[in-house]
Amino acid sequence: MAPNMPSATSVLSAYTTFAASIMVVKTMLNEVRNNANQVIPQTLQEKIIVKFSQLFKIRFTEEEILTINISRQCDSLTKNEIYEAAHTYLGTKINHSNKRLKLSKAPRDKDLLVSIDKGEVILDSFEGITLRWVKLVSDELSQGHMGHKVNMLSMELNFNKQHKDKVLGRYIPFVLETAKKIQDETRVVKLYKIGDPFNDPSSIDLHHPSTFDTLAMEPEVKRALIDDLDKFVRRKEFYHRVGKVWKRGYLLHGPPGTGKSSLVAAMANYLKFHIYDFDLSRIKHDMDFRRLLVSTTNRSIIVIEDIDCSYTNFHNRHLSSGGNKDTKQTNEGSGGDHTLPLAGLLNFIDGLWSSCGDERIIVFTTNYKERLDPALIRPGRMDVHIHMSYLTFGGFKILSSNYLNISSHALFAQIEELLKDVQVTPAEAAQELMKSDDIDEVLEGFEQLLLKKEKGKQVQENL
Repeated sequence: MAPNMPSATSVLSAYTTFAASIMVVKTMLNEVRNNANQVIPQTLQEKIIVKFSQLFKIRFTEEEILTINISRQCDSLTKNEIYEAAHTYLGTKINHSNKRLKLSKAPRDKDLLVSIDKGEVILDSFEGITLRWVKLVSDELSQGHMGHKVNMLSMELNFNKQHKDKVLGRYIPFVLETAKKIQDETRVVKLYKIGDPFNDPSSIDLHHPSTFDTLAMEPEVKRALIDDLDKFVRRKEFYHRVGKVWKRGYLLHGPPGTGKSSLVAAMANYLKFHIYDFDLSRIKHDMDFRRLLVSTTNRSIIVIEDIDCSYTNFHNRHLSSGGNKDTKQTNEGSGGDHTLPLAGLLNFIDGLWSSCGDERIIVFTTNYKERLDPALIRPGRMDVHIHMSYLTFGGFKILSSNYLNISSHALFAQIEELLKDVQVTPAEAAQELMKSDDIDEVLEGFEQLLLKKEKGKQVQENL
């Protein structure tokens, strides 16, 4: 017999002692987890559990781990709300243990944007459960993109499978709710350019300074628009009760330079809605239009500027055919030109595809309302028509307050009389008011502009 070999009894005794110690530790851990919510604040509890897990290298066996993959896209058309929420939520969980982060800052942003990089691990804790997040990126051929390679983004969530019901029933809703609060508190209005069906829309922060206070509009028209917007955003239950999609359409029409684009920016700044600027010239098929439409978010303004210039498809068919209502234009689309047919746009406004989102505003702008097909701008599609007129005296007083910081002047009476007969755009007036810091000089120059236009008008009338 080999010397100093432990007896079977001593080995069994040592194993029993070790097993008992393990059971005591597990019992203590379970007791701590069960009572943590009553004793330790949630934020401190999360830090302790994550640190404890890291310190003692607590790991589950492969059989105990459940992995959930959360792709950015639900399908080829729809974005995954859970992915977007997780991306926002995990930004608050970055700490000194992370090794790979992404850092960005747009030229006009005030703060740095820090987010997790691909492959980076984030540990989280919820009600005693330790959870592990990983961001994944892969290049794949996306269905419907005609061979184009796109970045397929996803998140992996790992946890002990015994907590599946709690994670799905309580943790994921907690992440969604927390992310929504963060987004509401830190919301920055974005301007998206929409047109390429094969890539995600690019965006920048909207720093347009236009507000309803600075717009050179008649006060009554401005007040009516603000009231209409306020009524729209608070009537969610009303829209659902009457069976209508929660959207509203605005047609902004009038001469160039009357402030149509500035009004869109003012609406976005007032509501804190993102703007999606659709470039129809790059959209050739209905399917592309639908894919881009569902990429937009709720609480957004979808804009098609100068829609009369986009395609002849949207022109008034009665005018184009010389009054013959039976004459068919290119509104049906054709196999040769691959232009977006009128039917596709109508379906986008109030067809079945218009129901893919809530709390959306659709804005068309045009310099020539009469050129548009009546089917495009009828009530129910474009609910409110706003004529952006030439400058009125009320609009001029707003510009004078904005540019010159004055509310009255000796020349105001003469300017008011001239504006009754002379057509000048707010853009022309703003250009004149910026020419000098001398108020008298500026107003005299503006008066001369109006007199020159009045004389030109008289010459035209006498021809």
